[in-house]
Amino acid sequence: MEKINCQGCGIPIQTTEADQAGYTPESALDRDTVLCQRCFRLKHYNDIQDVSMSDDDFLEMVSQIRDKEGLVVHLIDIFDAEGTIIKSLPRIIGDKPVILVGNKMDLLPKSTNRRKLTQWLRSEAKKAGITVKDVYLISSVKGHGLSDLTEAIDRWRNQQDVYIVGTTNVGKSTFINKLIEQTTGTENVITTSYFPGTTLGFIEIPLDDASAFIDTPGIVNKKQMAHYVSENDLKVITPKKEIKPRVYQLNSQQTLFIGGLARLDFLKGERQSFICYFANELAIHRTKLQKADDLFREHQGELLSPPDEDTLRILPEMDDHSFRLDSEKNDIVFPGLGWVTVPGSNLTVSAHSPKGVRVSVRNSFT
Repeated sequence: MEKINCQGCGIPIQTTEADQAGYTPESALDRDTVLCQRCFRLKHYNDIQDVSMSDDDFLEMVSQIRDKEGLVVHLIDIFDAEGTIIKSLPRIIGDKPVILVGNKMDLLPKSTNRRKLTQWLRSEAKKAGITVKDVYLISSVKGHGLSDLTEAIDRWRNQQDVYIVGTTNVGKSTFINKLIEQTTGTENVITTSYFPGTTLGFIEIPLDDASAFIDTPGIVNKKQMAHYVSENDLKVITPKKEIKPRVYQLNSQQTLFIGGLARLDFLKGERQSFICYFANELAIHRTKLQKADDLFREHQGELLSPPDEDTLRILPEMDDHSFRLDSEKNDIVFPGLGWVTVPGSNLTVSAHSPKGVRVSVRNSFT
């Protein structure tokens, strides 16, 4: 195919990878104006469609803006902070100020301590080398928390551009649409006249005569559970409404399976409550530890579901890590799935998850 650039954003057109930048179906190449799928949906449906790029591709793209002035709004998924905090962000954006935004707040149980959650997100960012000006908790679907966020953006941007960055699967497109609505006070403000072609997949949404929101493609992080499950399974493990805690009383030498995607073994300690916070549709199965390996081998994808057949083809082998819980009330976090709260102390557990998706322990915020 001869080299063709999108006449909307300037990115090279390709017809093979639908989830990558520059994609358009071959049938669209005969049009007088050739647009990538992202620009086409923007022009005809006022829909900002996310595209994904690898960390290195993104780094190369944003080298143009590294030394420019502006504010960065880094959107992450509260249910997958490990997979959605961009650890290379400082070298990508330079010394721009950063506001960290935790999305999907509406899905957390009402018992969530917002102050502890905010502190935890700030500490996770610090571990990644990111110094943040502030942390905000929002729901891009419901619009919760966006008024406070827009005020903070206006305060910190200093009349300069605002760069929206995030990994794939964090809800960035919905967030941007809601943010525009909140900022302008008008619904359906997105029209093609608001989006000049900017090259390389950026989309600019003017804020005033001198500055704009700049939407950047989503970065692919292979540590996200979302990359190891099928589209159908992703719907099952992604919460759609407020999570309802499920409580299991376990003796030592018992196991909880989270579908067939993760597992928690209670190795040592007094009888204990294990409070599970996962999507309400995701099945949890309890069994004896001595039977767990056989159950997993014989029933993964059946009784222990998800995964479905498509997920089984791409799901890595399970890796396990043991944790000694010495303090009161810990969360054992399975990134991209949820967490299990253990109120007691002096316990030993072993957590199993797909290789590359790292389980961690934090002080509970529920």
